[in-house]
Amino acid sequence: MPLVYDIHDIYGGDDSTVDPVYKAKIQIINNSFQEIGMGKYQIVTGLILTPTVNEFTYQGPFIKLGQAIGMLIGCIVFGIGSDIWGRRWSFNLTLFITALFAIAGGASPNAVALCAFTTVWSIGVDGNLPVDSAVFLEFVPASHQYLLTTLSVFWSIGQLVASLLAWPLISNFSCASAANCPQSSNKGWRYFLYTVGGLVMVLFILRFFVFHLYESPRYLVGRGRDADAVEVVRKVAAYNGKSTSLTVEMLVAAGEAARQKMGEVTPNIGAAQEDNGNSEKGLRGAMSAGMQAFSGKHVKALFATKKLALSTTVLIWIWALIGLAFALYNNYIPFFLATRGADFGDGSVYITYRNQVILSVVGIPGAFLAGWMVELPYLGRNGTLAISTILTGAFLLASTTARSSDALLGWNCGYSLTNNVMWGVLFAVTPELFPAKDRGTGNAVVELGDRIFNLFAPVIALYADLTTSVPIWLSGALFVVAGFSAFLLPFEPRGKASI
Repeated sequence: MPLVYDIHDIYGGDDSTVDPVYKAKIQIINNSFQEIGMGKYQIVTGLILTPTVNEFTYQGPFIKLGQAIGMLIGCIVFGIGSDIWGRRWSFNLTLFITALFAIAGGASPNAVALCAFTTVWSIGVDGNLPVDSAVFLEFVPASHQYLLTTLSVFWSIGQLVASLLAWPLISNFSCASAANCPQSSNKGWRYFLYTVGGLVMVLFILRFFVFHLYESPRYLVGRGRDADAVEVVRKVAAYNGKSTSLTVEMLVAAGEAARQKMGEVTPNIGAAQEDNGNSEKGLRGAMSAGMQAFSGKHVKALFATKKLALSTTVLIWIWALIGLAFALYNNYIPFFLATRGADFGDGSVYITYRNQVILSVVGIPGAFLAGWMVELPYLGRNGTLAISTILTGAFLLASTTARSSDALLGWNCGYSLTNNVMWGVLFAVTPELFPAKDRGTGNAVVELGDRIFNLFAPVIALYADLTTSVPIWLSGALFVVAGFSAFLLPFEPRGKASI
């Protein structure tokens, strides 16, 4: 039986949650994308740790600290910024930043330079994450919102490609230890950064020069630019070989009907006039956008009602717990597998990166499993998130019982599969729960909890003994707590249109 989508919104008809005028117009936009359907426009839309430590003889967690700082900056700047200057520039610039500084990082003369480049390329990496999910969600019809979960397969494929590159490059062109490790004998990690950075640069060129990304129509409506929003919807329809009945008059009529329902006789301030000055060209428009970055308006909107405030708070809590758990374990998995492999008699660099490839392959089906599970009745987004996160923690806890290399790899395969389900749902449900006019900021705020707690993991690693199972027990426990917390989310997006 086909799933029937609620034409109102995921908030269950609660008119107090967002501006009624904005919501009325977005419902029209949602209907237009449902009319257009899915098409080709919508579809287009730490491995170097050990060898660098051996060469530069520095404390490895410092590179992870630089990464965490960069990702913290990236999610704030580009997440919030995408609600101010739009999705397009954030969407395009983040790949360029990542590519440029990854390539530059391959030429690092010392540990300080490497950590600095890591920080900057991480700004691009995490600036890209909240914007990409928002862009995709704001162009798909409600009937296909679940595909945002499935798109996490590309994250898994990216991990696989990186692991496949690291396996031959780092295992064949790296020092065995820090005892005798000149640069001439340890170029594998440099080759790896040059290759990955080059691939990302190719993707940037394709994204910027080949595929033309239109500005999000939901963002444009939130800025009061109804005519521009209609024009974008028409272009997307034409790109897909379809037509749309959407007109500016329909949006105006929807807004007027909402105002009359509220008893207003003047245009609503906010959604209709938010773009005052910001759509101006040149320096004045840029200064206006900059001032709005510090107004807190988009942040306040995330806590506009008790129910929305609860939703945002629980999301921040879940992201924070997962952020610390993920950083404690996954960022150090090559080191952990190597030390445990040594205990089991097979801790070579080759075996370590071979196992990393296996884990990456196993994680790929997780995206498709997540896309199927989130549409199941009585399970939906929240149930899938809870179950997958709890299982992720359970597999980590179980891995401490491994008495052989194969057993350890087996438990980690289970972790990799459920972990990819978890991330797929988390990256999908987060933007779904925020209105488009505040979505970038919402993504940034909840990921901020993740990134702040990410900063703790390298600090813990500087003073903790990573050769024990203690970090694994802590990581597993955090995942389990985060999983049960998902049951507290008050909104279930399944079968409803995001606004």
